[in-house]
Amino acid sequence: MSWIKYIIGSIAVLAAIVYFGLPPALKAMGFHPHYDVPEFDLAGHRALIVTTSHGTLGETGRATGVFGSEMTVPYYVFLEAGLDVDIASIKGGEIPVEPWSMSWPLATPEDLRFKDDPAAMQMLQNSLAITEVDPDAYDVIFLAGGWGAAYDLAQSTALAEVVTRANANGAILGSVCHGALGLVNAEAVDGSPLIERRRVTGVTDKQIAELGIEITPKHPETEMRATNAVFEAETGWRDFFATLTVVDGNLVTGQNQNSGYETSHRILELLADKQSAN
Repeated sequence: MSWIKYIIGSIAVLAAIVYFGLPPALKAMGFHPHYDVPEFDLAGHRALIVTTSHGTLGETGRATGVFGSEMTVPYYVFLEAGLDVDIASIKGGEIPVEPWSMSWPLATPEDLRFKDDPAAMQMLQNSLAITEVDPDAYDVIFLAGGWGAAYDLAQSTALAEVVTRANANGAILGSVCHGALGLVNAEAVDGSPLIERRRVTGVTDKQIAELGIEITPKHPETEMRATNAVFEAETGWRDFFATLTVVDGNLVTGQNQNSGYETSHRILELLADKQSAN
């Protein structure tokens, strides 16, 4: 019987090593890298985070939605800077979440905090519809990504109108990953495409191919290049572990799920500069 106990004990030790060791190993490779956001005092300003309402990955039937950290990281970064934060989705109501994105081993501290936050969960379950949003009320519009966003952000004329109007009002526009699709049909003040000839980033075609999720109808790099944007990206042995944040005027875009902290930080920097100038 001693050999049975030995095997069970060995399995338990191995399981503990994997459970506790995998998250920091992923972080060391570049997934959700450590990033310190400095303190800001921006009370009196408002931010809107916009997500997908699409919850199924094509004909596979697999559940999808917003990628957790692409919503939760900006939510708490903005909240801790003193901003009032609302959450909207394309259709309103309950927001679908990519199931594995807020669980071990990928969950961020913000993901876990969000799930234990009654006020945040209330917004997740009862989000504003994009048609109910008043763009004039917000200083920041932030577009979260996730595979679901490939199905409804670029396709939403209401979202394009919100982004167009917010831009005309001088709001700061941000996105990460597939959230950039919400920018492609918005217009600049002169009626030209908002991101035409502007420096931007989003999830790369390479990362989409590496993850084997090419069945989605819209790919940010492809769509942004088609709009004559100046697309930039960092690449690595796997783009899943790369990150980049690009700032061009009032436009702050992050490459993927790893870019949420810096993208949110750069948005706050721009907002602080505007506050100081007034």
